Amino acid sequence: MSDSWLRVSARIDNYLEDIIRFQSELTAIPALGPVNGGQGEKEKAELTRRWLELLEPEEILEINAPDDRVECGYRPNLAAIFKGSGQEKSKVWVLSHLDIVPPGESSLWDSDPYTLRREGDMIYGRGVEDNQHGIVASFFAVKALRDEGVKPKHDIGLIFVADEETGSDFGLTHILNARQELFSSDDLIIVPDAGSEDGAMIEISEKSLLWLKITVKGKQCHASTPGEGINTMRASARLICALDEALPKSFDGRDSLFSVPASTFEPTKKEPNVPNINTIPGEDVFYIDCRVIPRYSLEDVVAKVRETADRIEAETGVRITLEKMQAVQSPAPTPFDAPVVKALTRAVKKVHGLEAKPMGIGGGTVAAMFRKKGLPAAVWSTSLENAHQPNEKDSLANIVADTKVFAHVYLGL
Repeated sequence: MSDSWLRVSARIDNYLEDIIRFQSELTAIPALGPVNGGQGEKEKAELTRRWLELLEPEEILEINAPDDRVECGYRPNLAAIFKGSGQEKSKVWVLSHLDIVPPGESSLWDSDPYTLRREGDMIYGRGVEDNQHGIVASFFAVKALRDEGVKPKHDIGLIFVADEETGSDFGLTHILNARQELFSSDDLIIVPDAGSEDGAMIEISEKSLLWLKITVKGKQCHASTPGEGINTMRASARLICALDEALPKSFDGRDSLFSVPASTFEPTKKEPNVPNINTIPGEDVFYIDCRVIPRYSLEDVVAKVRETADRIEAETGVRITLEKMQAVQSPAPTPFDAPVVKALTRAVKKVHGLEAKPMGIGGGTVAAMFRKKGLPAAVWSTSLENAHQPNEKDSLANIVADTKVFAHVYLGL
């Protein structure tokens, strides 16, 4: 098998121009979901399927999700199956997403976001890292095995999903509802949608996510006669300060799995209130973003916010309502000794010469959806961590290295 690895690794080194071409073709397609003003991922899925067919997979499944907001009437999800030697019953799955986010302010880009630009090792364009890095690396790892005539121990499944950027209802959620039998708890599931710059982080857990909309209602009046009104801006400020004290004190546990080892509770967005200076606002709306270590229940967090809001109501005379904009309770972490973690650890050591470190993150990925179904999943890639930014970029050297990591995992070394 070591001879096979050397041949496969050498073959991957020769794919650079093909990697650039595939990235260029993917970047040219604005695969935006309807929430972001686009027509979905159909064209990008069709392109990806054409590339997949060159590898002659044993099967390509289309697990499309109906969506009448797009012209074609569905959001595409592809799964390509490549048979291994049968030595291992478990499969290796790599899941990447087809959709992208909008480019944002065009003046912040140095070139057309939908035209690939190369400067030395760097390529630029919307989607080149998030998540075309995963699409391309997982693809060329299979291609290297096919070109060298090497049968991996595992069957390999490459999944390309829609709607990751806007909730995944039409992507992985749909797949797990429609075809969960594809997956086994023994499978090695990799989501290359986050990582670290050196490739040494293997994400096995995520903090729970809670977004709360807080509406404070009082009584509007002229600023010269404040006694005739109830100032909601002052009440909102008091509530924010009270929450700033109550939440960290009530949920003060620490978890060294996370680089920020504590729960965080951040006031973020605020909606406009009155348009002029000399009016006391009768309504204020603001939001808090809570990232909570998994041991705590989000319902307990909401209850503490309600308790604090009740106190501010009694003190100021305002009425305060809470609305959950998003609440995702984190499932149990993927175990440190899960096969996928062990396989990635070995591959990272072989390719990068580094000791990989299982960690948790504060953000959210679709790996949590697998974990909720009892399917251990790991999030891994070598990432420049510039997703969603103008002048999004990716390193060709990183893509080549990650292709080798995937190939090492596929081989079952």
